Amino acid sequence: GPFYVEGAEPGDTLVLELDRLVPNRTYGYTSTMVAPNAVEPSYVPELPWPPKRDERLLAEWYVDSEAGTAMLAKPETRLGRLTLPLAPMLGCFGVAPSGGQAISTGTSAEHGGNMDYRGFTSGVTVYFPVFVPGALIFLGDGHALQGDGEIAGTGIEISFDVQFTVHLRKGKRIHWPRGKNADHIFTVGNARPLDQAVQHATTEMVRWLQEDYGLDAVGANILMGQCVEYDLGNMFDPAYTMVCKMPGRVLT
Repeated sequence: GPFYVEGAEPGDTLVLELDRLVPNRTYGYTSTMVAPNAVEPSYVPELPWPPKRDERLLAEWYVDSEAGTAMLAKPETRLGRLTLPLAPMLGCFGVAPSGGQAISTGTSAEHGGNMDYRGFTSGVTVYFPVFVPGALIFLGDGHALQGDGEIAGTGIEISFDVQFTVHLRKGKRIHWPRGKNADHIFTVGNARPLDQAVQHATTEMVRWLQEDYGLDAVGANILMGQCVEYDLGNMFDPAYTMVCKMPGRVLT
C-alpha cells in the first residue's frame, strides 16, 4: 500500500475482509530470545544474548505451505526438528492516521498498525475508522506463526500472497479497530502501559454493544462483566495491544 479507497471519507468505517493469507516462500526467520521486558528484570542477564549485544541471532524455519507446517532448521537445540502447524496472520495493517501524523509502522494506535495479534487470520473481518480521504490502507508483516504477545519480537517472518475485500460503511464512526470472526466480535486497543490498551479496547466494546446490539448501558456492562475475554497482541513495540472479545453466542 497505501491503497486509495474511492469514496472513503473521514467519519466512515472501512470494512476489510481478509480473504486469503498464504506464505509464498519456503523459509522464514524468528528471533532466538524473548524480549527483556517479557521477563522479570532480575532474569534479564540469564537470557540467551548473542556474543555481541548489538547483534541479533536468528532461527531459520522451513515452511511447507502445502503441508501446513513450519520446521525448525537452525540453530541446533534440544528441540530438534520441531515441527509446528502454520497459522498465517498479518502483523501490521491499517489506515492512515489522523491529523497528518507520520506514525512508524513499528507501532500502533487508533488507525491500526503493528498490532501483531494472532487472530488476524484468513476469514476475519476487520473494521477501521477512516481519518483521511481514501483511507489509505496498508498491509504487511506476514507471520507464518506467532505466539501471543510477539514476546520474541518476531513471529516466523515471511512474505505472503494476500487477497482482501474492502467495503465502506458511510457515516459510521468508530474510535478503535474492531473485528469479527466465526466465534467472537472483538475490539483492539493500542497504548502503553498495557492497562491503557485494555481501557481503549474495553471502552470500544461497550460502545459497540450499545450501538449495534441493542443493549442499554446497564445490560452492556453486566454482559461485559461476565462474558468478556481478552487476548494479548503486541507487547514488544512502543505501543502494546490488547484485544477485548465477546462470544457471538451471547449476542444472538
